Amino acid sequence: MKPPARRPQAAVLSSLIAFVLAVVGLSLAPATAFAANLTVNGGFESGTLSGWQCAAGSVTSSAHSGSYGLQSAPSGSDIGRCSQTISVRPSTAYTLSAWVTGSNVYLGVDGGASTWTTSSSWSQLSVPFTTSASATSVTIYLHGWYGLPPFGADDVVLDGPGGTPDTTPPSTPGGLTVGSPTSSSLQLNWSAATDANGIDHYDVVQGTGAAQSVGNVTSWTATGLSPTTTYSFKVRACDPSGNCSPYGASVSGTTSSGPTDPPPGGSLPKHVLTGYWQNFNNGATVQKISDVPAAYDLIAVAFADADAARPGGITFNLDSAGLNGYTVAQFKADIAAKKAAGKKVILSIGGQNGTISVANATAAANFASTALSVLREYGFDGVDIDLENGVNAQYMGQALRSLQSQFGSGLIITMAPQTIDMQATTFEYFKLALAIKDILTIVNVQYYNSGAMNGCNGQVYSQGSVDFITAQACIMLQNGLRPDQVGLGLPASSRAAGSGYVSTTIVNNALDCLAKGTNCGAFKPSTTWPTLRGAMTWSTNWDALNGNAFANQVGAHVHALP
Repeated sequence: MKPPARRPQAAVLSSLIAFVLAVVGLSLAPATAFAANLTVNGGFESGTLSGWQCAAGSVTSSAHSGSYGLQSAPSGSDIGRCSQTISVRPSTAYTLSAWVTGSNVYLGVDGGASTWTTSSSWSQLSVPFTTSASATSVTIYLHGWYGLPPFGADDVVLDGPGGTPDTTPPSTPGGLTVGSPTSSSLQLNWSAATDANGIDHYDVVQGTGAAQSVGNVTSWTATGLSPTTTYSFKVRACDPSGNCSPYGASVSGTTSSGPTDPPPGGSLPKHVLTGYWQNFNNGATVQKISDVPAAYDLIAVAFADADAARPGGITFNLDSAGLNGYTVAQFKADIAAKKAAGKKVILSIGGQNGTISVANATAAANFASTALSVLREYGFDGVDIDLENGVNAQYMGQALRSLQSQFGSGLIITMAPQTIDMQATTFEYFKLALAIKDILTIVNVQYYNSGAMNGCNGQVYSQGSVDFITAQACIMLQNGLRPDQVGLGLPASSRAAGSGYVSTTIVNNALDCLAKGTNCGAFKPSTTWPTLRGAMTWSTNWDALNGNAFANQVGAHVHALP
């Protein structure tokens, strides 16, 4: 055992002086400009919800510190959200923290970082983030989850320098034109609005419908329209502080006659079976691309890697050592052979451990340029967005549009959000899907590892049943996505996911319920969607270890849909 080192005499004296000063309330520490807590009534010690906007909140004597805390009670149709908008400075680091207790308590920033926990006692959540270059305010939030018990929160702190509130709306966008008609789409173009702090997004209203955020773009295509029909549109601009301009004048356009236009993404079949292929060995069957069964129409190679030199950029590195010596040359040749056989092979971005973030214009440009290079090098047909750490709808939308404009109209774009990501159109993944609807191929939601979730009928369903799958899928089907853009994502075996595995019979029953109205559980949607695109599984490797049951049984069922 090494003896402790002697402390220098000067250090001993310094410690003694510090102790004496501490006793009398002084300090040796240098003067530091510590940032104040920017939240209003963050400890709820006013005894009210002053400063907060709460759906189902109240002040309670149950507190982490002081006399009062927040209690909010989710319901079967509400997550019990409490939020507060705070002035901040652009391009500045902040830390949001709060003490919480309860089941599935979330803390985060709208459009940005978030975290959550489940705890029967008080525990602290912390979310560091950096504001965008144009940000003048952020909205922080706390919420629970549908149908779960009330949660508590206290001592909410936003640590960082304060900003000056922006209350000036942007100018109204002008020059709206509606043209380039097809039998199911119209293209909108308008002049950019101006704002001292920049434009965050534009809202488009079709007829008397609800506003739809389309990102920071000046061109957008309305899809899913009926042939030979006149539609009217109007547009407004919104800044990062939430100030929005008045809507410009409505402009109309008429779709052409003719058959329904083909969905984006090239020559995929009407109904598609998608499978992820693992570029790593985690105990599932190690495969080459050539080993993937022919039942899979679309193969998503998992995963791309982050380009450390370029924020938002991607690379791809084949794990030859982990895949029993599979060479890059063989890999490329196998992709080419699959494509020659009529299959499509795409590159998945993200995964559980994905660290790729596209949260500003520079990252969006880097993503588009590096993705184009990788796709061309290996012969991939497109990209899959599977960023489980969240997406920024505005900038990822910009990145994908830029990639599509360079790659061409045949680019396949799929998404694999988690179940929670598609619960509402205000969530970033759902916003992204709607913003790129005209170039989006399929959204395969992961209906596993999610626990209980609220369905489209307002009821809470536990995963692992036909009702859970169908009631989740109809949220997308009823809120803007075309049926041919909706797929059902399920694990290939019980080992492929932490929870949510269901038999192939349940997967097929869910497909039948949505497409034909048969084999439903207790929940039966009010309509059917015969053009539902199909199903996805994680992964072809786990499926192989399970005797290729998903490929053989779900694949055959998908291809037999009407």
